Amino acid sequence: MTHIVHPYAHRLGIIRDWKSRWFATDSKSYRENIKVDETIRRYLTKRLRGTYTSNIEIERSQSELRVIISTARPGLVIGRSGENATKLRTDLTKVVEKAQGHPLPAGKQVKLDINEIRQPETDAAVVAYMVAEGLEKRMPFRRVLKQTVEKVIAAREVEGVRIAISGRLGGAEMSRKEEVKKGRIPLQTFRADIDFAHEQAYLPYGVIGIKVWIFRGNVYQDKKTSVHLPEIK
Repeated sequence: MTHIVHPYAHRLGIIRDWKSRWFATDSKSYRENIKVDETIRRYLTKRLRGTYTSNIEIERSQSELRVIISTARPGLVIGRSGENATKLRTDLTKVVEKAQGHPLPAGKQVKLDINEIRQPETDAAVVAYMVAEGLEKRMPFRRVLKQTVEKVIAAREVEGVRIAISGRLGGAEMSRKEEVKKGRIPLQTFRADIDFAHEQAYLPYGVIGIKVWIFRGNVYQDKKTSVHLPEIK
C-alpha cells in the first residue's frame, strides 16, 4: 500500500526550510506559539484572498514577531502610501494578542515584510488560485485547465505541471476527478524543486477541490524566486 507524502514536507531540511522559524524554551510557550502561528495563517489566508498570496512565513526573536508574506500582487497588500499594510499590521497585533490571551510583552512588536513573486506562473499557490478564479467565473473547467497548463509550461523555469480538480464538475449530479498533466513531476526525487498547493473554488452547487504540482527543475544550490522589498513600518 502506497504512502502519499506532502511534497513540501518530503523535502524539509534538503531543499526546503520550515515556514515557522523560532525556538521555545518550555512546553507552555511552544503550545502558545503553535496556536498563534495557526491563527495568523488562518486570518491572513481569509483576509488576503484575491491578492494571489502564496506563502506566509513566521519568525520570532526576543524583540519581534515577523510575518513574511509572499504575493504576486504586492500593491494590493501594501495599498496607497502603505496604508493597507499599516492597517494589516495593526489588525495582526490584535489577532496575536487575542490568540495568546494576553498583550504582547513590553518592547515586543509585530512586523510585516512583503515579498513580490516575480513569476506568478511558477508558483503553485498562485496557479491554484487562478484556476479557482476561472471556475468561480463559471468558465468551462476543461478550458480553464488547458489554458492554465499552457500558461504555466510556457514559463522558462517550469519543466512539468499537473493540475487535478475534483467535485461536481460542471454542476453534474455525481462528483468526479479530472486531471491534466504536461512535462514530468518526479515526486520521489529529493533534489527536484516541486511546488505543491491546494485551493478550493466555491460554487453554488458545491466546493471544487484543486491541487497543483509544478516541477521547476533540480536544485543543486540555494536559489530564490522572490525579491525582498523594504520593510513596512
